Amino acid sequence: MRIFAIGRNYAEHIKELNNERPEEPVIFTKPDTAILRNNAPFYYPGFSKDIHYEVELVLRISKDGKNIEEKFASNYVDAIGVGIDFTARDLQQKAKEKGLPWDIAKGFNGSAPIGEKFIPVGTFKNLKDINFKLEVDGLLRQQGNTGLMLFGFDFMIAYLSKFFTLKVGDLLFTGTPKGVGPVVIGNKLSAYIENEKLLEFEVK
Repeated sequence: MRIFAIGRNYAEHIKELNNERPEEPVIFTKPDTAILRNNAPFYYPGFSKDIHYEVELVLRISKDGKNIEEKFASNYVDAIGVGIDFTARDLQQKAKEKGLPWDIAKGFNGSAPIGEKFIPVGTFKNLKDINFKLEVDGLLRQQGNTGLMLFGFDFMIAYLSKFFTLKVGDLLFTGTPKGVGPVVIGNKLSAYIENEKLLEFEVK
């Protein structure tokens, strides 16, 4: 199982980080060791002093495919979940300033908590109107809607499949809305799709 992720997919998030708006999806990956399951706690790593949360919808790939046409892309996803793309912002910024890859800032152990429950795609009335949010210690920090994405689900899948063969069980993190920020030890994070809580864990 592989984890693909899309960066800079919400315009307001691009603005808050002073990034350039992309003409094509910004792709990065995380190793499977980044996955954190079963609402297990996230242990703050010693190599960073600025870990940021980024809540995202996560697509689950349901069959193998490459060079997928956009009009058929929906056939390759069976469910949608929610996850956190933890980012060591200090390490990322240091790497970006030097023009270097920032794999360690995104792919470190435990950097991808996901909810165990994935909601079947057929449950949603409109995939372009899905609400999701993140609360930290009970306070709303991020709120997004798929209608605000720069690149929609089908386009992302088709684009990825030009370069990578997608396989059953692969996960696709689809980008984060505005409101990202740092976590500290003791925080409790809760992530929702619509009003259903699918992920809850503590930072230790």
